Amino acid sequence: MDALSLYDLNALVRRSLEQCLPDEYWVQAELSEVRVHPATGHCYVEFVQKDSRSNNLVAKARGVIWNNVFRLLRPYFEESTGQVFTAGIKVLVQVSVGFHELYGFSLTVHDIDPTYTLGDMARRRREILKQLEEEGVLTLNKELPMPELPRRVAVISSATAAGYGDFCHQLTNNPRGYYFHTELFAAAMQGDRVEESMLAALDSINSRADTFDVVVIIRGGGATSDLSCFDTYLLAAACAQFPLPIITGIGHERDDTVLDSVAHARVKTPTAAAEYLIARMDEAADRLNDLAVRLYEGVTARLKWERNRLQQCRNRIPTASVRRVSSAKLELLTARKDLHSSVEAVLARHRHKLELLKQRLADASPDKLLARGYSITLKDGKAVKDAALLSPGDRLVTRLYRGEVQSVVNQESAERRMANG
Repeated sequence: MDALSLYDLNALVRRSLEQCLPDEYWVQAELSEVRVHPATGHCYVEFVQKDSRSNNLVAKARGVIWNNVFRLLRPYFEESTGQVFTAGIKVLVQVSVGFHELYGFSLTVHDIDPTYTLGDMARRRREILKQLEEEGVLTLNKELPMPELPRRVAVISSATAAGYGDFCHQLTNNPRGYYFHTELFAAAMQGDRVEESMLAALDSINSRADTFDVVVIIRGGGATSDLSCFDTYLLAAACAQFPLPIITGIGHERDDTVLDSVAHARVKTPTAAAEYLIARMDEAADRLNDLAVRLYEGVTARLKWERNRLQQCRNRIPTASVRRVSSAKLELLTARKDLHSSVEAVLARHRHKLELLKQRLADASPDKLLARGYSITLKDGKAVKDAALLSPGDRLVTRLYRGEVQSVVNQESAERRMANG
């Protein structure tokens, strides 16, 4: 029985593959590993394909991008996509199939289509935003009211980032001299630790949320390809639900990350973030100035109106005084006339009553009785009403209508009185 050595078998496989698959093919796959050899500059990758339902691996192949190709392909891809050429992304690559007797099956990469990766990145952003929307948290941070005076600022950035220095310098040297208190919560702004470190920074700020007005996330400089680290669900969800307004300044104007989409406000650069806060303070200061001007003008107008009104009152005082005195005189004359009439009426009534009393008094006068023939006998100036009270020798005065008669009571008169009695 003829037997093949392993080398002969592998050589047969290589020749068969070269004959059967002589062309170059466009292949869709995910990069599960990217490793650049430091000495040669060759890039060794591992392509995988996962089941869309179970996420289990269904295919895997090794690949290589030779140095002369990788030096052109990598910057082209990263500049076009804004995405680092790293594990975890999906790519569309043009490959040729190769087999080596010692190293086995591999794919040699000749070209790459960035638009496929861009589409996948955009799809992934859309999926994250859709998930946040379905959970009802997508616009929560945007709906928070921005403080009138955002002076207490929590900053998430790299401590050594030039952008952080630019941000602080811009705030400190603002034209109107506003005071801002800033506190840095250091976090990685590129690389694999971005999500982890930023979530830790957000947790630290949240524990002291009542001591800050806003959160500013800034990233100064750095490659556009590093922005993909801000397109994660956990980071976006944490920022969307954060209790303080978040301002992002992590990219360039043409770049848009998921984090930018959920933040309260998005600006281009760290300097622009500082300008945003200063503009907010300017708005508040301008409103205060407007209120001060309106208050001054209102008070001035009110004082002028009151001064005019006082002058008018002062001008009306003489006329009003004369009119009032005249009115008072008229009222006094009327009252005097009414009083005179009232007194006359009262006097007339009393005069009539007096006349009646006089008449009654006259009718009851002793002179009237004397005129009719009656007389009055007086003893010691008092009228004698009972003869039995007289004694002999009493001197009596009898008053007639005209004149008086004096008499003395004698014994015979007394006896006759007694006999009559």
